Amino acid sequence: MEKYLQQTKSDCIKIVLYGPESTGKSTLAKQLAEYYKTDFVQEYAREYLQKKYDQFGLICELNDILPIAKGQMNLENNATKNNSLIFCDTNLLTTMVYSKIYFNYCDPILERCARSNFYDIYLLMDIDIPWIKDNLRDRPHERKEMFESFKSSLIKNQKKFEIISGNFKERKEKAIRIINNLFNFKV
Repeated sequence: MEKYLQQTKSDCIKIVLYGPESTGKSTLAKQLAEYYKTDFVQEYAREYLQKKYDQFGLICELNDILPIAKGQMNLENNATKNNSLIFCDTNLLTTMVYSKIYFNYCDPILERCARSNFYDIYLLMDIDIPWIKDNLRDRPHERKEMFESFKSSLIKNQKKFEIISGNFKERKEKAIRIINNLFNFKV
């Protein structure tokens, strides 16, 4: 299983949009990919869990975590093959945090890979935009606690990150400034 959760070696710059549910990760990942004319890696868990919910009326269970992690890494590793820059709508560290929050457990292999996989920077999405309800989101009243869990995991694992806040336009502008400054991009 471990080989399926590791990144393929690549020179591709990997930027991950990170944070709790309903903070604009997908929206910003798409916007940045469009701006930089590259690909973004979608959140595998959303498709996987939506299908499970639609077919069986079931939500995420502990035995879903590893298949979600494997699917996420497969999408990411495929995206790095043809790009010099990608935006990841999530990553294994996200899966690890959710596993610990929801199930008070994380598979040791997933945890090891989540900690060791490398991203050039994490863009931690703030909770200052409205929470949007859907049938997979379930913690509108715990946004601050969720944000702190995500932030804490970055600090604990010594990951390079910047907090992205403001309205959608401000978030995009801030992310572009950070990326351009960090990688000396001129777009």
